[in-house]
Amino acid sequence: MKLQITPEQFEEIIKRSYNLDIVFLLRMIDEKYDITQLYKNSMKLAAVYQSLIRKGLISETDDKITVLGRDLLDFLETKDSKKIIKRKPATADFEEWWKSYPGTDSFEYKGRVFRGTRAIRKGKDECRLKFDKILLEGEYTASQLISALKYEVTQKKETSVSTNSNRITFMQNSVTYLNQRTFEPFIELINEGAIMLEAPNKPKGGTDI
Repeated sequence: MKLQITPEQFEEIIKRSYNLDIVFLLRMIDEKYDITQLYKNSMKLAAVYQSLIRKGLISETDDKITVLGRDLLDFLETKDSKKIIKRKPATADFEEWWKSYPGTDSFEYKGRVFRGTRAIRKGKDECRLKFDKILLEGEYTASQLISALKYEVTQKKETSVSTNSNRITFMQNSVTYLNQRTFEPFIELINEGAIMLEAPNKPKGGTDI
């Protein structure tokens, strides 16, 4: 496996706080090498591997190359490229997601008032970082995250009315919601053709609606 880097590319890599160890290990992952034994048998390589995760170049769970990791590899493949693409945070999308998350578990819906006891929208800065990190993994779009949240909130409100029991109170706080990727089964439901205002079957994984 050859790794050819121009002086200009090397300078740009260093400016971005990467190094050749990171670049080479990322290339090995891209070319489907099994690197498990490499970093298990070497503390130094284990540190490089953790750097790939910490810098957002691969996902934490499955070694999948993220959007940032792909941008770095594409930069190395394009010899006339002078700069690595700098991804801007999805500020407007995050704000829409944030405003869609219920502030508390008290709400009014279809003329019914449901009382709650706690705040569930919290940790805005932490949520912003996690939201952007999820997008950079490349598996989901901002639109999917927003739609999944709105879908879940609507279904919980619908179920609250039909059962006369506050279901929003069972929602996690916003930080836990993103950390535990609670949106995933609802994205799956939407992809399967579920309609926003119709009560769906219970999502896979036992997520409460």
